[in-house]
Amino acid sequence: MTLTVGFDLDMTLIDSRPGIHACYLALAERTGTFIDADLAVSRLGPPLVAELVNWFPAEQVPAMAELYREMYPSIAIAATPAMEGAREAIAAVREAGGRTMVVTAKYEPSARLHLAHLGIEPDVVVGDLWAERKAEALCEHGAGVYVGDHVGDVRGARTARALSVAVATGPCTTDELRAAGADVVLDDLSAFPAWLAGYREGEAEAEAPRA
Repeated sequence: MTLTVGFDLDMTLIDSRPGIHACYLALAERTGTFIDADLAVSRLGPPLVAELVNWFPAEQVPAMAELYREMYPSIAIAATPAMEGAREAIAAVREAGGRTMVVTAKYEPSARLHLAHLGIEPDVVVGDLWAERKAEALCEHGAGVYVGDHVGDVRGARTARALSVAVATGPCTTDELRAAGADVVLDDLSAFPAWLAGYREGEAEAEAPRA
């Protein structure tokens, strides 16, 4: 079977903190509502509405999410860099003959804008899925590995029965990621190509016929 590796987006492939911070400040100014943007970007991972409920009454959240998404492309895309090792991680999968996909809780059109801006080209992009629901896309596309920075990503991988590779570049600590059930925890994506090479070598040895 073809190796398919899924990646989370925010704080896994991209450092979305600067752009999201700026967008929250713009939303606060536009609406006259206080939003602690520093606090908000310290807990990235869950869907946008999960953060907005901390600042707006529940009945206003759908409209605020729509407004935020309208402002997002002009504020957040150019301000968001790739994480260290992101491009190399995608390339490593391709060089191994595999396919790559991005499965993220982010609004899918915004996710695609980020990837296009940074020149990162996965084979599949699926947005608007969080935690266990990420398994829907991972299973549909046969992903055997899922890489993410949040315990929600670990839960998604485990629900899909994919190998959970965690990177300690987001809001969750190494200990939290391990406690959630991550199979592998890396400091960041720069360690991913070497890990993948070892993983593939181990798979090949396991599949080799015994004398």
